Amino acid sequence: MPFALYLLGLAVFAQGTSEFMLSGLIPAIARDLSVTVPAAGHLTSAFAVGMIVGAPLMAVLSRRFSRRSALLAFLVTFLLVHVVGALTTSFTVLLVTRVVGALANAGFLAVALVTATGMVEPDAKGRATSALLGGVTVACVAGVPAGALLGEAWGWRSAFWAVALLSLPAVLAIARAVPPGAPDAGGPSALGELRALRGPRLLVTLLLGALVNGATFCTFTYLAPLVTQVTGLGAAWVPGMLALFGIGSFLGVAAAGRFADARPVPLLVFGSLALLTGWVLFAVTAAHPVAAVVLVLVQGALSFGVGSTLIARALYAAADAPHLAGGFATAAFNVGGALGPWLGGLAISAGLGYRSPLWLSAALVATALVVGGAALGLGGRSPENEQALGRAEAGAPSPDTARSRADS
Repeated sequence: MPFALYLLGLAVFAQGTSEFMLSGLIPAIARDLSVTVPAAGHLTSAFAVGMIVGAPLMAVLSRRFSRRSALLAFLVTFLLVHVVGALTTSFTVLLVTRVVGALANAGFLAVALVTATGMVEPDAKGRATSALLGGVTVACVAGVPAGALLGEAWGWRSAFWAVALLSLPAVLAIARAVPPGAPDAGGPSALGELRALRGPRLLVTLLLGALVNGATFCTFTYLAPLVTQVTGLGAAWVPGMLALFGIGSFLGVAAAGRFADARPVPLLVFGSLALLTGWVLFAVTAAHPVAAVVLVLVQGALSFGVGSTLIARALYAAADAPHLAGGFATAAFNVGGALGPWLGGLAISAGLGYRSPLWLSAALVATALVVGGAALGLGGRSPENEQALGRAEAGAPSPDTARSRADS
């Protein structure tokens, strides 16, 4: 993998830390800015909405600039809003910075996905996607617990300063390592790319990604009360369990990077079946500490392994939308990231207990399996699809890949 790809991963690490770190900072922010805890919780919702709306919009906007210029503009904006957030005494200003930061984050990730896959061979999109998304998993392992520790030691503002400082070397590195390039004026128009994004294979892949990611964050969001109230472990175990989930996600992304290009269909089918089985087992055995510890690691690995593979398949399916593919993939996965916690919260508020997000996660993955199976059943009998599946299982490039190689 090109070294510049890992520099993009550094920026994604900083952004992933910012996205997830608020889970441990909300009470302190509420006290300091004199708002209620539910009101402070809107900071998380604002970031999610900004990611969903911002990914396609920023992807369209970035068409006017070279990829390096777009990456730098988004990352510098992200850095500056964290400085403002660290300095402000106004909750309204902080809320605005979260929305703007999410827009910048969404734009950066959309362009970075396309840039990363453009740095490698056309049939290595899965490996490139996994290397980039490794930054998110490292944020789960190290960034989020570190943000919580900083907030406890020096106040919530220190975590915002830390994200800004993490972003600075990424800005300098991207300015030096990412090729300058130029706006792709001769490529397809924005309208042409939008038409290309209506393909049924891509739409199904994005829907599957939203469902799997919704399952992931339905449970991950409520992992702390699950561990303390159902499993019976003390609060001191919570950072370790969160980090264990992050370690699993890192292992899952790394493993998926080895197989997502050569054998995507078996990986998605068997990975999703294992993921469904794991959520059901977790729901049944959540009161047993050993089982909970093992399944947190396993489900983190399976969730991110299947999820990163679906992102790679979306990029393959959107070969005729080179600018907007990353934006729509980012938006779809953030729809899941917003839907899952909302459904989990509804279940808990309805008095179904802290196990209920686990059952909902299982239901979401089961829905993904039904949708994916139906899509294969409806389209898999055509000669084109049978040939495509055969090529995927054999590790041969798809027609989209061949067309991309011919154009390059």
